[in-house]
Amino acid sequence: MALLEVDNLSIMFGGLRAVDDFNLRVEKGELYGLIGPNGAGKTTVFNLLTGVYKPNEGVIRLDGVDITGHKTVEINHDGIARTFQNIRLFQDMSVIDNVKVGLQNQYHYSTAASIFHLGSYKKVEKEYDDAAMELLSVFGLENERDYKASNLPYGQQRKLEIARAMATKPKLLLLDEPAAGMNPNETGELMKTIELIRSKFGITILLIEHDMKLVSGICEEVTVLNFGRILKQGKTREVLQDPEVVKAYIGE
Repeated sequence: MALLEVDNLSIMFGGLRAVDDFNLRVEKGELYGLIGPNGAGKTTVFNLLTGVYKPNEGVIRLDGVDITGHKTVEINHDGIARTFQNIRLFQDMSVIDNVKVGLQNQYHYSTAASIFHLGSYKKVEKEYDDAAMELLSVFGLENERDYKASNLPYGQQRKLEIARAMATKPKLLLLDEPAAGMNPNETGELMKTIELIRSKFGITILLIEHDMKLVSGICEEVTVLNFGRILKQGKTREVLQDPEVVKAYIGE
């Protein structure tokens, strides 16, 4: 059974069918790419998968469970986390506190314990810190733990956003243009980081990306969207060399 199964997914905005009859299978542990020209509907697909939009038609299953129509918070609890095209960190909070936000649904203590700093509060806070630091070390951000997120270089902010998403312990991680705005060195480092977290945490990753070097370097399979419909699906190298795909990207 695939981890993510999407069948006949469609959504309309007014008279526009932004995504039309979208189908997808992503196997457990796979690193899968969703690509296409600007305006093809890629981020709309992510918004459907994460409950930002509700589909007009179709079914979304995660690990065999129908999650179609679930709210965003419920879908995160179901096991999907995401990042965004435009970085959405808590800019005035520290690096470690950004990650600890993602841990909120895993650790609990009572209101009284937090007010009076009882033993249970201290124990849970220690667990928070240890779990956050473990993630930060994976992303090479342990030395920046007390920095304000806004003071990090752009590439490190991207990593921090991924670390925060990983803190929710997802089954499926959605990365929306993770290399956007990065220079070639940062992109190369990001590729290594994505492969590392896939292997270290056994996580399944679906990413949107315009950097074809990144896509061809790490994605086993891809789906190409064009005008909201699937143009091609299959092994990455074969799809990227397909004449119809090349035409969609560069025109006649």
